[in-house]
Amino acid sequence: MKFLNQSEAIDIDNALVGKYRFSVDQLIEMAGLSCALAVKDFHYPVCTAPNKVLVLCGPGNNGGDGLVCARHMKSFGYSPEIYYPKKSSNELYERLVQQCVDHDIPILENSCLEAATADSTFLQKYMLIIDALFGINFKPPVRQSFAHIINMLKNTTVPICSIDIPSGWDVENGPPQEGGIKPEILISMLSPKMCASHFKGKAHYLGHLFVPKKLDMEYKLGLPKINSELLIIKLENNQKDL
Repeated sequence: MKFLNQSEAIDIDNALVGKYRFSVDQLIEMAGLSCALAVKDFHYPVCTAPNKVLVLCGPGNNGGDGLVCARHMKSFGYSPEIYYPKKSSNELYERLVQQCVDHDIPILENSCLEAATADSTFLQKYMLIIDALFGINFKPPVRQSFAHIINMLKNTTVPICSIDIPSGWDVENGPPQEGGIKPEILISMLSPKMCASHFKGKAHYLGHLFVPKKLDMEYKLGLPKINSELLIIKLENNQKDL
């Protein structure tokens, strides 16, 4: 399977919306649902105590994936809480936030997590952290307004599930030289990105598997066949064919 560089990943997203006429709503919904299913069906069943989940959402599409993931996790029986420090004024994201509010999902105030940086026990009440801060458009370094969040993730013992790109990692080169976050689960969307070759966690999944065959062939993705009704496939290793 081909691991994508940053420009290829962006081009494919643009092609899905432009040439293949998928809406951004569809892409975000499928990505968020894929993440929620990977957690529920493979790693942290809802009966696990505690069932509180912290979902960290950035201002772009990756953050939208996190908002959708939180909504589905709430429907599955988890108790998600959302930290969304830089809310987008885009109408789509405003709708996603409202859907979470209507599902009685708490949206944490910025001051809550900022104060938690001085409290090493703050994150221990969560069974899992969903990392949906930065996506394929991210370029290092991490902006100062997000630095305290990344530092918390680097130092926590709570398992982290990253959506597509572990936040703070370079899309192609992986974690920064000074060390980055170490997710336990990575859920790549559409096709793995080059940074996934540096992933050393427990499980790597491929999510929202609906790429048109023409697009698969155009970019020589080599995507696996779908052999089940699930929206996710577990990848056995990080071998890449570039």
